[in-house]
Amino acid sequence: MDINALVDFALVATNGGLGKASRASGRSKATLSRRIADLEDQLGVRLIERSARGLKLTEAGELLMARTEGPMNEVAEAMTAAREGLSIPRGHLRVASPVLFAQLAMGRIGAEFCAAYPEITLEVVAEDRVVDLVEEQYDVAIRVNPSPDSGLVGRCFAKDRMVVVAAPSIPAPPPGAVRQVPAIVFSTFQPTHWNLDEGRLVLEPVPRLRFSSFLTIRDAAIAGGGAALIPQSIAWNPLARGELVQWGMVSGVDASLWVLHTSRRLAAPKVRAFVEFICCHYPDASLVLTG
Repeated sequence: MDINALVDFALVATNGGLGKASRASGRSKATLSRRIADLEDQLGVRLIERSARGLKLTEAGELLMARTEGPMNEVAEAMTAAREGLSIPRGHLRVASPVLFAQLAMGRIGAEFCAAYPEITLEVVAEDRVVDLVEEQYDVAIRVNPSPDSGLVGRCFAKDRMVVVAAPSIPAPPPGAVRQVPAIVFSTFQPTHWNLDEGRLVLEPVPRLRFSSFLTIRDAAIAGGGAALIPQSIAWNPLARGELVQWGMVSGVDASLWVLHTSRRLAAPKVRAFVEFICCHYPDASLVLTG
């Protein structure tokens, strides 16, 4: 298949017509039309319907565009990188991050990253929903315990543990039978047990306060609102200051943070640079957050 014909097809489809594609590329409408006709002959299907109103992609044309748009962009980026020496990360990098990680870590990481790569501008969007990298035009996503996705690749750069903590004024229940405890829980909490230290202590949390933020839950625990299950990374400082006491570590709910992107083979230099930078920021994979 003639790669130039495929490029010209994508150009016409993206611009919505031969005239606009011609003006955008500097190639004649006749050349573009001939290339598309050649591509249709090779595939044996119509890709574009021509009418007095203009051009419209056929079902086959839409399918071809959907399947080739990403790879064609990768090829274009790779060719640009090759012309520029391949090793210079540049351009706008858009990153999706969980709210907690963005609030407590991404400001510092972002500033250091841009200092290391002055030709990159960084945009970090903090939200806890799972974004579609392609549809929403993100280059990178940071996710906690991501589900397998054949369209994404990446690396685990840090891990966290979940601990049950409470203010020193609240006595820790003794080991034995399941113990009910007043608890501060997440808004989406469902009835469950907290199995601490592989069964040494089993707690039945009785919700008294519900919040949608781990930081708010932590602060309510410091204020004596009840026991709380929070990431160890945000509990370390209050534990060190004596504001909280750790009752135990919950088994089987570790949190792994991954940095993910869409390209398997031709990741842009800016994406490769960010992945390597954030992994090097946590060399021992230990997640230490402050705040």
